[in-house]
Amino acid sequence: MQTIENEGVEPSRSLVIPRLPDDAMIVLPIRNMVLFPNMLVPVGIGRSKSILAARQAVQNEQPMGVITQRDASIEDPGPDDLHAVGTVANVMRFVNGREGHHHLVLQGEERLRVVEYLEGYPFPVARVERLPEQQPAGQAVDARMIALRDKALEALELLPQAPQELTGALSNIKEPGVLADTVAGHLDLGSEDRQELLEILDIETRLERVLTLVDYRVEVLKLSQKISERTHETMSERQREALLREQLRSIQEELGESDDKGEEIRELEQRIDALQMPEAVDEQARKELKRLERMPEGAGEYSMVRTYLDWLLELPWTVTRPEDIDIARAREILDADHYGLEPVKRRILEHLAVRKLNPEGRSPILCLVGPPGVGKTSLGQSIARATGRDFVRSSLGGVHDEAEIRGHRRTYLGALPGKVVQSLHKAGSRNPVLMLDEMDKLGGGIQGDPSAALLEVLDPAQNGTFQDNYLGVPFDLTGVLFIATANVPDSIPGPLRDRMEMIEIPGYTQEEKVEIARRYLLDRQRDSAGLSAEQFEVSDGAIERVIAEYTREAGCRQLERELGGIARHFAVQFAEGTVTQAYVEAGDVDTILGAPKFESETAMRTSVPGVATGLAWTPVGGDILFIEANRYAGSGRLMLTGQQGDVMKESAQTALSLIKARAGQIGIDPNTFSSDDIHVHLPAGAIPKDGPSAGVAMYNALVSLVTGRCIREDVAMTGEITLRGLVLPVGGIKEKVLAARRAGIHTVLLPARNRKDYEDIPESARQDMTFHWIEHVEESTAIALRDAAQAPDGGADSG
Repeated sequence: MQTIENEGVEPSRSLVIPRLPDDAMIVLPIRNMVLFPNMLVPVGIGRSKSILAARQAVQNEQPMGVITQRDASIEDPGPDDLHAVGTVANVMRFVNGREGHHHLVLQGEERLRVVEYLEGYPFPVARVERLPEQQPAGQAVDARMIALRDKALEALELLPQAPQELTGALSNIKEPGVLADTVAGHLDLGSEDRQELLEILDIETRLERVLTLVDYRVEVLKLSQKISERTHETMSERQREALLREQLRSIQEELGESDDKGEEIRELEQRIDALQMPEAVDEQARKELKRLERMPEGAGEYSMVRTYLDWLLELPWTVTRPEDIDIARAREILDADHYGLEPVKRRILEHLAVRKLNPEGRSPILCLVGPPGVGKTSLGQSIARATGRDFVRSSLGGVHDEAEIRGHRRTYLGALPGKVVQSLHKAGSRNPVLMLDEMDKLGGGIQGDPSAALLEVLDPAQNGTFQDNYLGVPFDLTGVLFIATANVPDSIPGPLRDRMEMIEIPGYTQEEKVEIARRYLLDRQRDSAGLSAEQFEVSDGAIERVIAEYTREAGCRQLERELGGIARHFAVQFAEGTVTQAYVEAGDVDTILGAPKFESETAMRTSVPGVATGLAWTPVGGDILFIEANRYAGSGRLMLTGQQGDVMKESAQTALSLIKARAGQIGIDPNTFSSDDIHVHLPAGAIPKDGPSAGVAMYNALVSLVTGRCIREDVAMTGEITLRGLVLPVGGIKEKVLAARRAGIHTVLLPARNRKDYEDIPESARQDMTFHWIEHVEESTAIALRDAAQAPDGGADSG
């Protein structure tokens, strides 16, 4: 027996153990392990019989018989629970462990076979037959030894953590049985396969069996290596980068270095993964992220790429607000936000109804056309409320660069996306109500035509792939409800106007303005001044006087300013404590706002021959236009002043030619025009004026001049004339009629071919005013000119 190191092993004094026969041996049952000869292995023991057996073997300096259990779950195995073949082993080391667990180091010697188990011992004891190893020779054994050694060495090369000393040991083993047992002991086999090899006594058969098992193991290792290599090759670039970044982060943490840039890159990558952007956008974002990762933070282009990525990741590529269109609720919202405007509301409700029935249809581009202050912008906000969408407004007034619409290219310093993309970013969704304000005030210059850039934006058939120059990737605009506003539709280029549906919003009548002031403006200005309805109130008469004498507009902006002035006047007194309640009557208005800004000057202007009152259309609504004519000795020239445009000058020439041709019918001397010069002037000379609709008024002014008969002060007229004396239709009838009513005129001469516009005139104006529909210019003269003795009865036709 070899030298035994006994650490803390004391002989048992409490038990009297009979002497073992010479052919008997202490047996140590073990679980799930087979000990081969010539192997040195550690074994853990915890059962009391096993501990006692090991102590006795150490005390007697005797080898033990190590035998594997058939069933590892049996706690106290009997003879039938143990295999018949085991291994003779020397206890090289006994180590006392804690809590009853001890460790042995066993050295296998040779095989044994159990003959019988003996009774009367506190641990298993058996008579055994030692099975010495055969030493066969021959070509077959040598060949199998060489094959087994080669396969074993090949298996060791495939194992990632094989001990190097094992390779040398296998090369130096000369005995075939020792080689087979050594390879089998280190081979990853189950206990049944190991026990099978232990029980094979024929060396040649054992070599053959071990060679088969090693060959199978080598094939498994090769296949595993191929799978590992294939998996490594097919690993995506993203996973590989993530692994490398994680390793880099760990290294930097160990070195105590910060990784702010790496953290930033990881954050951007996580945002890209979470957004699920369209494929083209996702690809572009990842491409720019790789560029950013390779750049040093101090590079000039770093901030540009970082800003670009921020824009890409902050745009609402997939954010959509669900539409909740309730027609009854939409009607309530429109009625609550706006008074009047029934045709406009009806068209908006039609659009919402179609949108509700066909959600996938293309949204039309609505363009609200009307003078300032009539509620175009607030209508867009009401549409957004009625549909549950976000509302965003972008003003196009003064935009003269195409890049303001399409965006600047990223190569330029300080480049940004265009107004459309910026508005979507501000809205936070891809289907907002986007109001393009002041469409008619777009400019053009050397930087391009912004109205041309809007052609794609406002075309439902094209804007699904709108591409901003800054982004460089398409953005779908089909979900956006575009609403444009303009004061003058004629200023919008034809192709752009063709893409929009024009909805005209005319000016308000005095009654409508009073109601609007009562419902909206007065409350807003009262709140702005910090007053309550109990403290401050304005009568309807005061509001009417403000409208008539302090404003002259189609909308209500100036009216709101004047009401704000009244509220602020009393806010000072409330702040000083001089008043506790204020009620404004009509007579108090001039005391607060000062002298009236406007007054009816029609009677004064038309009290002399040669002055007529015309009606004009302006971007801010209708207005009255005085035409003054004078004559003096000269050579028959016609002088035109007051910034008259070419078309208006031609109207004056036509009126004069018509009067000359009909001098006899009018009752004047034809030679008058050869000896006198005619001067036609339009006051407010600083304001440019043009258009053909002043023809009738110019004709009557010249007739009044040459006949010496005054024109009635309560008559205003409009219409284009021809050399045959026909009166042609003109536009802006409603605005012109309302302007005449604001000026205190109650009789209006209109072209007969404008009867179709009669329904557009508000009912209150139709009841208060008298309308004459004229086909020939002579009819207007008969109505408008006074008789030398009395004003003629115009013979009104209310239409």
